[in-house]
Amino acid sequence: MPETDKMIARRDGAVGWMIFNNPARHNAVSLEMWRRAAEILEEFAKDKSIRVVVLTGAGGKAFVSGADISRFKDERQEAEAVAIYQAATDKAYETLRAVPVPTIAMIRGYCIGGGTALAVACDLRVATENSRFGVPAAKLGLGYGPKRAKLLVDLVGPAYAKEIYFTARQFDAQEALRMGLVNRVVPDDKLEATVTEMAGTIAENAPLTIRSTKLTVNELMKDPAERDLAACEAAVAACFASNDYREGQAAFMEKRKPRFTGT
Repeated sequence: MPETDKMIARRDGAVGWMIFNNPARHNAVSLEMWRRAAEILEEFAKDKSIRVVVLTGAGGKAFVSGADISRFKDERQEAEAVAIYQAATDKAYETLRAVPVPTIAMIRGYCIGGGTALAVACDLRVATENSRFGVPAAKLGLGYGPKRAKLLVDLVGPAYAKEIYFTARQFDAQEALRMGLVNRVVPDDKLEATVTEMAGTIAENAPLTIRSTKLTVNELMKDPAERDLAACEAAVAACFASNDYREGQAAFMEKRKPRFTGT
């Protein structure tokens, strides 16, 4: 998979890593970065050997600090430019949500605006003690529509979501943990080891079970009329019909570690 200056994709065994690489601007995201992010995620989604995807930022000071405001004049000034930029960001978020395997946001430092939205769109979030979160839309005159807002409301509830949006202030890691915005907060020097261990644990589990569980949970988050329960049932049936189901039983009886292949 080719790399670009501002977006890096790499693979470590069964784990795909997508790294926002604009540390000079605290990994602020430009139009071309959003487009490349969608491409990387699509490639990961198609790769059956990848069982977990991790998103993080380069430089040690930020996960993603939001949109690159220095590019607003070129990318978000006129109505047509705004529409193009919005389409690119929507594509990136939708592609991230559609990745069939678990996604983990590995957060160090600033996680602001689009960074918070990216983290919320992931399945799991692990942050360092010095991480900072916030959505400064109210200080920039930006609008947040139902699709983007729903993910945050589903995660932290309407009261905390309103506080995040209304105040536009930054929240520290412990506040984020209390809200349910992140799953875990760890010391800075333990972040990569914690995420690597978490990803490794998930990758060793039965892939079809993980995929079917993610599908089911995501469908349950939709309005009842929009849920594809048939797809959920089909995914569960595929688990019981799989070689991995037989392998799991055999490993349990033989008191050994199972070797799942995703078939």
